[in-house]
Amino acid sequence: MANFVEATSSQQFEDLLTKAGKGLAVVHFQAPWAPQCSQMNDVMEELAKENQHTIFIKLEAEAVPEVSEKYEIASVPTFLFFKSGQKIDRLDGAHAPELTAKVQRLAGGSGVPGVGGVPPKEDLNERLKRLINAAPCMLFMKGSPQEPRCGFSRQIVALFKEHAIQFSSFDILSDEEVRQALKTYSNWPTYPQVYVNGDLVGGLDIVKELAESGELENTFPKSVTLEHRLKSIINRNPVMLFMKGNKEQAKCGFSRQILEIMNSTGVEYSTFDILEDEEVRQGLKTYSNWPTYPQLYVKGELIGGLDIVKELKESGDLSSVLRGEC
Repeated sequence: MANFVEATSSQQFEDLLTKAGKGLAVVHFQAPWAPQCSQMNDVMEELAKENQHTIFIKLEAEAVPEVSEKYEIASVPTFLFFKSGQKIDRLDGAHAPELTAKVQRLAGGSGVPGVGGVPPKEDLNERLKRLINAAPCMLFMKGSPQEPRCGFSRQIVALFKEHAIQFSSFDILSDEEVRQALKTYSNWPTYPQVYVNGDLVGGLDIVKELAESGELENTFPKSVTLEHRLKSIINRNPVMLFMKGNKEQAKCGFSRQILEIMNSTGVEYSTFDILEDEEVRQGLKTYSNWPTYPQLYVKGELIGGLDIVKELKESGDLSSVLRGEC
């Protein structure tokens, strides 16, 4: 597809932005090991079909580090939006509805063919269905969870966070067509609106009632906090090694070296491939206050990285540390 391309170098990236000119260019900073990036590439491909005058670029973040560093890309997927070579907007994370809305708003049209530029009603209804079913719990609100733009939206986000409800959101201020059509589609005249598994639950008042009655957790999907998830993975085995790759195939020199040392001890251990989970990869750095990988944990406690493990081996203490004896 002519308007859905991959940039493999800094120069190619700059050339594509130049080619886009005053038109919109959407750049997906992605990684081949991240399943959410693959899913969002599929979304990009569909958007490219509907928005022929927009250039969609996918770029492997770690393969072109100078571009990633320039635009402060800390995780994947991340989307940047450009016009005339200048960044005009940003979206962090795999949020298909919000990506679609931003593309349509910034490209200056719906991107869907129809008489006089207005999509047929059945197409709009199909779009609403896709948005409603984009996640198990969808919140249609004013603004985003990070920056709610009305008091009601702010209150419902606070309730969801207080009760650890897992949800995705759509900013109805970014798409007037969706904003008006959803009122009719759902027969609910105000916002915010909350849907679970494609069915309308209601607005703020309903969510408040569910919270007061204790039924909120049973109605909405619960999210697992990142801290809880990290603790669970760290304690999955008495000896846990967080590395790039796994026991069978290390994917960096440091990980390869620490595997050789670990295997020489005869102590049983498990590994976690941080390349397969960006949330864990970034979150564990903060959780452990240790910025690099590999990281070794024994009985839930951080031992350190490759240098520490080398020192323990040279001192003869490594086997005792791995067995939790000291």
